[in-house]
Formats: sequence, C-alpha cells, structure tokens
Amino acid sequence: MISHQELVSCVGWTTAEELYSCSDDHQIVKWNLLTSETSQIVKLPDDIYPIDLHWFPKSLGIKKQTQAESFVLTSSDGKFHLISKLGRVEKSVEAHCGAVLAGRWNYEGTALVTVGEDGQIKIWSKTGMLRSTLAQQGTPVYSVAWGPDSEKVLYTAGKQLIIKPLQPNAKILQWKAHDGIILKVDWNSVNDLILSAGEDCKYKVWDSYGRLLYSSQPHEHPITSVAWAPDGELFAVGSFHTLRLCDKTGWSYALEKPNTGSIFNIAWSIDGTQIAGACGNGHVVFAHVVEQRWEWKNFQITLTKRRTMQVRNVLNDAVDLLEFRDRVIKASLNYAHLVVSTSLQCYVFSTKNWNTPLIFDLKEGTISLILQAERHFLLVDGGGIYVYSYEGRFISSPKFPGMRTDILNAQTVSLSNDTIAIKDKADEKIIFLFEASTGKPLGDGKLLSHKNEILEIALDQKGLTNDRKIAFIDKNRDLYITSVKRFGKEEQIIKLGTMVHTLAWCDTCNILCGLQDTRFTVWYYPNTVYVDRDILPKTLYERDASEFNKNPHIVSFVGNQVTIRRADGSLVHISISPYPAILHEYVSSSKWEDAVRLCRFVKEQTMWACLAAMAVANRDMTTAEIAYAAIGEIDKVQYINSIKDLPSKESKMAHILMFSGNIQEAEIMLLQAGLIYQAIQININLYNWERALELAVKYKTHVDTVLAYRQKFLETFGKQETNKRYLQYGEGLQIDWEKIKAKIEMEITKERERSSSSLSSKNMGLKH
Repeated sequence: MISHQELVSCVGWTTAEELYSCSDDHQIVKWNLLTSETSQIVKLPDDIYPIDLHWFPKSLGIKKQTQAESFVLTSSDGKFHLISKLGRVEKSVEAHCGAVLAGRWNYEGTALVTVGEDGQIKIWSKTGMLRSTLAQQGTPVYSVAWGPDSEKVLYTAGKQLIIKPLQPNAKILQWKAHDGIILKVDWNSVNDLILSAGEDCKYKVWDSYGRLLYSSQPHEHPITSVAWAPDGELFAVGSFHTLRLCDKTGWSYALEKPNTGSIFNIAWSIDGTQIAGACGNGHVVFAHVVEQRWEWKNFQITLTKRRTMQVRNVLNDAVDLLEFRDRVIKASLNYAHLVVSTSLQCYVFSTKNWNTPLIFDLKEGTISLILQAERHFLLVDGGGIYVYSYEGRFISSPKFPGMRTDILNAQTVSLSNDTIAIKDKADEKIIFLFEASTGKPLGDGKLLSHKNEILEIALDQKGLTNDRKIAFIDKNRDLYITSVKRFGKEEQIIKLGTMVHTLAWCDTCNILCGLQDTRFTVWYYPNTVYVDRDILPKTLYERDASEFNKNPHIVSFVGNQVTIRRADGSLVHISISPYPAILHEYVSSSKWEDAVRLCRFVKEQTMWACLAAMAVANRDMTTAEIAYAAIGEIDKVQYINSIKDLPSKESKMAHILMFSGNIQEAEIMLLQAGLIYQAIQININLYNWERALELAVKYKTHVDTVLAYRQKFLETFGKQETNKRYLQYGEGLQIDWEKIKAKIEMEITKERERSSSSLSSKNMGLKH
C-alpha cells in the first residue's frame, strides 16, 4: 500500500468513492475507498511542490454519474498544471512570481482563478489562456473562492476579505474579517454564505454582504482549513490535531482529535456524506457524517452507521433497525412517511410498517434535497426536480429556462399537495409556480414577481387549490402573503409582518408562524388580510422570543407543536393553543354552529376575530355578525345588518365584497347584474365622484342623481365646483330632489321585484 512520506498539501474527490491526494514527496496518489487500495498516479518532477488541487466540475445536468476527467494543480514554482485523471500533465502555465497558492474552477468550468504569493488574482480560460488580471496587492493571497453565480471572486488580503465582481468598475466589497492573517475561505453556492479561517485561531461565517453571522471561540492553534458541504447545511473545520463538524449557523455537531498534525485542506465528497483531510504528518484522514437525526411526532430516527438507521417509537420504546444496500445520502421524515435516498435507490417507508419499504431506482444518484407534502414528495438531483407519490409512482418533473438544481434548498423550493414553488436564482425577485400533478406552469403561466429580492418561500399545506397561498420573506426581512392562482388579474401581494427571520406553515391547517425581531408570532388566520385587514392584529398570538437567543430557526410546525433550533444548536419546543386548528376544521366543513360554540367555550378574542374573518371569507354573514359583536366591532355589525336588508342577492354579494375592500369587484358584479344605479350609488357613498359620473354618462342614467349628491357634498363643506366634467354636465341643470328620490325608490322597487320573480321562477322549477 502506497502512502505519502511528506506533508500532504491537497486532496480532491473524483467520485464518492475515489480520492486523489498530492504531497511534498511529489507523488499524486489515488485512494479507492471501496477496496481500500491506493496507487501512485504520477511522480511529479522534483522541483514541483504541489499546493492546491481542484477537479474540473462535472458537467451539470448530464444523466449518470459522469466522473471528473482532469484537475488543476498549483505549485510552488509559480506554475499551474492541467493534469488528466490518468496523471498525464496536459499543460503547464507560468502564472505567478513565487508560489501559486490556490486555483479554483468556476461552477460552469468556463474559467479558472489563480492567486499567488505575488498578490495577484488572475482569471484564465478553460485551456489555460490568461483572460485578465483581476487585482493585485502587496501581500500574498492565500485563498480564493467563486461567488455562486460565477460573477464575483472572494479572496484574502492579510486580515481583510475582498469580494470583487468580474465586471470592471463594479463596486468592490472589503472588510476586516480577522485579527490575524486569513488562511482559507469558502463560499457556498446553495446558501450564499462565506467561511473564513485565520491565524487568530478563529473560524467565522459571513453573509455575502460581509455581515458577521458567527464567530468561533479562539482555538489553541491557527485554523488551517474550512470547507462547505455541497448542500450548504454543514461545514468542516481543520486545525492542528483537530477536525470539527459544524452546522451552517456555526455551532458544532462534533469534534475529533485525530493524530494528523495540521489539516491543510478539506474536501467533501460529491454526495456530502464524507470528508477527506490533507494532513501535515503525511496522512490522509477520512471521516463519515453519521448520527444525523430526524423527528416526527412520536418517532425518532438516527443514522447510526453509513447504511443503517435506527427507528425509535417513544410511545412504547419499540426499536426497529433499517438496513440499506448502499450508503444513505439524504432522508426526510414527515406526513407519516420516511423517504430515504441512497447512492442508487430511493426507499419509502410508512410509519405504520417499517418492514416493507417501497423501493425504486434513481436516475442520477446524488439527491441533494427531499421535500414532502401530504400526498407526494419531491426529489432534487443534479439533473432535475422530480415529484413522486408515496406509492413510488413518478408524477411530474417541472422545468424552467436556466434552471440550476444544484443550488436549490428548502428555503427556495416549496411543495404542497397541488403546487410547486421555486425561487429563481437568475432573478431573485421571481417565483416560478407549477402544478404538482403535471409539472406545467400554474394558471396562465404568469410568474410571481416582487419588488425586492426574495429570501425564503413557503406554500400553505391545506384547503382548496383555488385558495392556495404562498408566504415569503424578502431581503428587507418583510413577510408577505399572496395567492398562487394567477389568471389575468394581478393578485395582491400583502405585507403580514416586518423583521421576520424564519417562517413555517402548520402541516394540519393553514396557520403560519414566524420569528420576528424579539417576538415569536403565530398568524392563526393569515387570510384575514384579504377579508378585513383592520382585525389582523386581533387574530395573532405573540410571545417574547428572547429565550431563543440570536438567530434562531424554525425547524418544524407539526400539529400544535413548533420546534425551534437556537443558535447554539439546542432544540426548543413550543406548544400553541389547539383551538384555532379545531376552528379551521369546523369552518372547512361549514359547521358554523359548532364554531360559534367553540369560541363561546374558549372565550378568547383571537378566536372570535378569526371566526369573524373566516365567516366573511365564506359569505356567512349571520356568523360574522355574532363574531364581530363579540370583539366589539359595532360599526361592522351595523353594516352587516344593513347588508341583510338589501333586496337582491347580487347587492348583498357586492356589499360583502366592499366590506372586504374589493370595491372594483363589487362594482363589476353590480354592472353584470344590470344594477347600474346601485353601482353608481356605491361610488357616491365612497366619494369616488369621477367614477360615479363616468358610469352615469356611460349608461345614460342618473346623471342628475350624481350631480345632486355632488352639489349637496360641496354645500356641506362650503366649497365651489371646480371639476370640469361636473361643470360641463351641471350647466343649466336644476336639481329637483323630489324627482330624484322618486327615481331612487323606483330603482329599489325594481330590484325587489327582480329578486322575487327570480325566486318564484326557481320555486316553480322545483314544483315541476
């Protein structure tokens, strides 16, 4: 067995089972993890000391695991070398004065960036031709990383970090990041977060604007390496005799103390299940990620070994072991199903029966994301997005132009029983919406677009397809809600809250929770914003969130249990009142009397406010009247009473729409029903004088009525008429109030007769 005699400087995976390592002993060695064999690929000339290695990216979206075929190796003699998988040096390029300290391909493989001791940052073509010198400075550049879109480069400058766009004259971002020289950086394409490691013995997590999200305690030795897992959920940190596994928010899952010397370079395997470290004492250290946990209701599942899961039912302490043929890559537990993807297959278990999983083969292999809804689940791999039923039947595969599946995560994709929502990366203000059953764009194919960049999206899980809502947080940390059904008319996007950092919909009813600045907030009936925005504050539950410390994250919202992960990694469980969920259930099955009874039993204003909004949304004005009376909204009770006395069904509907602020729709409804006077009258009541006159002139009726009301309005305020249209139509017109009142009486009588005749014709039909 071949091993290195000197310090190992860099490592890189070709597949999930094969690794190349380079050392100061001038050897490039291949490690096969399946057979535990090693072989020498090439012995480099004695004057080449390797420093950094990066495999050419595998072409995205091509089926079957294509292997990386070549890599770039940077060395101490100022050159970089393009080397094939078999060890043939295809090309050596003079790049820097002094050592080339790092070299990285961009995500598409169209460009290479190198940095050196001479303080220069250079961009090269795929074949090794110099394109540009991006920057130069007086100090060595120790590490470099591409931005997620391959449009920017992050590099080190002593204690500073610099992000420089490739576009000339674009704004450069620079900040002091450490108290010692920065040795390593990494930038993840999925979560857009940056890692840095320094001689000040700390590692830090930053966002792409240079804001500090996490800083570690000082270690005993300088941090020599950091690396993101491909999906951006974990990262690894290497130091002297130290290997640490951390969550993306910074807290540690595990700390190992291998006898390695300093770990100079860490590489994650493509599937994110294992890491390799290049060690100062000539070893290569391999580590596997185990002990991952999933919880749902009374089940707790732990990945105990690479191919084994332990299922524990906490109600009766029953334990089941699940064995898999290949290693487990991703898993998800929700809606009474466990979905597990291994390197070749997907397993679907029902929580009722752990013995007979449903198994089907995967198209590409490396699954990067699993999302579940009640009826089906979604898999994301390098080639696409796929929806499957829990019976293992393939349902659909949505696509859109420029789709990059390698950067999707649970914040940017959402799944419900009928809809898939995906936040676009090319334009972050856009959300694509698809039908889950067909994979085709939803409705008339219009995209959902917002005025700001969107950070996180979530679809509600219950109710009818037509009422499906999506909640999202934008970069100002404002929370918005809108309807996903988009046919012709532009749906309103309404703000629900500010300074919201994380959100989740309940899995059993459409209740939304979120963490605002210092508060944990539950929107018991978010739809209230479409019905009666005034009472929204009365439908909320709020409590102090300072116990969750800084940057907490909502993990799940199952039943009436919310699970929150604090910044230190600990989980906190919050129970919310079970009554709003019962209220949702009653209303969805139109049990209005039960709903009123429940509110009387609970005696809480939030419940009555939710019921009021639910009743108006479902046009049940009797219940709405009881609920509004209970929360003391007397003016609204009176208005609802006045609606009840209206002569026709259309008038009632129009006034209910007006009650919810949908004035245009109310007017359209009246005009379609031929109730022209009533349409004019609602505009007069709302002082929409221009529109009232416009309708009167258009339909050649009640022009004098509009002019009379306008005149009365102006007299009340002691004003003169200045509107040109009113002056034009009012010229030489004498207002006769008796005549106008008689006309209005006639309109109301006509409406009554119409509604009674339509009723009697219905009854006649019934008798026949």
